[in-house]
Amino acid sequence: MKDKIFGVLQRVGRSFMLPIAILPVAGLLLGLGSSFTNTTTIETYGLQWLLGDKTILHALLVIMNAVGSAIFDNLPLIFAVGVAIGMAKKEKEVSALSAVIAYFVMNVSINAMLKISGKILADGSIAKDVLDGTITSVCGIQSLQMGVFGGIIVGLGVAALHNRFYKIELPNALSFFCGTRFVPIISTVVYLFVGIL
Repeated sequence: MKDKIFGVLQRVGRSFMLPIAILPVAGLLLGLGSSFTNTTTIETYGLQWLLGDKTILHALLVIMNAVGSAIFDNLPLIFAVGVAIGMAKKEKEVSALSAVIAYFVMNVSINAMLKISGKILADGSIAKDVLDGTITSVCGIQSLQMGVFGGIIVGLGVAALHNRFYKIELPNALSFFCGTRFVPIISTVVYLFVGIL
C-alpha cells in the first residue's frame, strides 16, 4: 500500500517536470525583455542609440517580453496539458487534447455560474461585492482566479479519466465513440460539473 502511494506521488512529481522545464526560459525572456526596454534603464546607461525606440534590438526585446509574459499568463493551461501527458499511461496525445478541452469547459462553466449568481453583471463588469482579484480573465474567459492549481486539477482529473476510459468498448451503434474518442467526451461532461461546483 505504501509503495503504491509512493509510486503515484512519484508519477505526479515527474508529470510536473514538463511544464516546469519551460519556466527558466520564460523567466529569461521576460526578465531580459522588460529590463532592457525600460526607459529609465536605457537613459541611465546612455543606450538610446542601441536600445531606444525604433531600433531592431528594442523590437526584439519587446517581442521577448511578450513571449515570456504569454507563457507565465497561461501557466494553468500549460500545467493542465503537461500533467495530463505525464500521468497518462498510453495515447498521451489524446489526454493532452482532452485536458485543453476540459480546461476551457471548466472555465466557461465557472463563468456561467458567476453570471447566474450575479457576480458578473450583464454588461461584463464584476459586481461590487466581489473581492478584488477573485475573478480574472483566463484565455479571454472571466473565471475564478485559480492559478496553476486549476490547471493541476484538470490535468490530474483528465489523466485519471483517460487511464480509465481510453480502452472502453461501447455498443455497435455507438462504436465510433469508443476507445480514445470517448476520453474528450467524458472529460467534457465531468468538467462541466466540476466548473459548476
